[in-house]
Amino acid sequence: MVDFLSYLRWQDFVDILIVAFVINQLISIIRGTRSVQMVVGLGILTIVYFLASVLDLAALKWVMQTFLSSILLIVIIVFQQDIRRALTRVGKSPFLKNTDVAEKELEEIIRTLFYLAKRRIGALIVIERETNLGDYIESGFKLDARLSKELLISIFMPVSPLHDGAVIVSKGRIQHAGCILPLTQNPYINKRYGTRHRAGIGLTEETDAVVMVVSEETQEISLVRHGALTTIEDEMSLTNSLRAIFIVNTGQTPSWKNLLSKR
Repeated sequence: MVDFLSYLRWQDFVDILIVAFVINQLISIIRGTRSVQMVVGLGILTIVYFLASVLDLAALKWVMQTFLSSILLIVIIVFQQDIRRALTRVGKSPFLKNTDVAEKELEEIIRTLFYLAKRRIGALIVIERETNLGDYIESGFKLDARLSKELLISIFMPVSPLHDGAVIVSKGRIQHAGCILPLTQNPYINKRYGTRHRAGIGLTEETDAVVMVVSEETQEISLVRHGALTTIEDEMSLTNSLRAIFIVNTGQTPSWKNLLSKR
């Protein structure tokens, strides 16, 4: 054992740590999705191939060899959503904190959510962060309007033609409304969650956006990030959660407002 350790360099320890970190991140990305079952399936096929080789089963070995020769292409096709999500996370800077929404705008959103929940009016509000949501707003209507409680309420009122879609908030403004978001394909999502919740989860599985959902059936408000949905208990809980995400602890003015003030 001592002889073995004597051959190890410090680079080997770093190498092992990096590989372990990558594997851990991959597991966290596919955990709770259908990809887990696919990984298990590919693992079983690989075991079958080795057994066919050991037992000298020529026909089975040839079939498995032909299939596994295209494994790279198969992995790209089967795990395309997970690969996209992983690359998005890699491209996101871990050192920069998004501050595109000021405290005033957050207060307007929070007041709107609890107003709608109290009256059993469903809503879906998306706050864009580092990942551009251009691919998801083509189905909506451009507003580019000042964010206000009154405007948000009018959008989600049942008589509004835009009430079924999502509102996209970017740089402190309501950029688009009536947007159609991708639904999650996760089979483990609780059956009680409807289309709005599944759309919120689906978008956050592919981007770093923050989504808030109001259920018209249960009056619940949910916060969705990275494909995980959290039910909000009260206004203070939501305020603290959003402040932790968007507001710089030092009390600095949000970066987008700094840019505007320089113009």
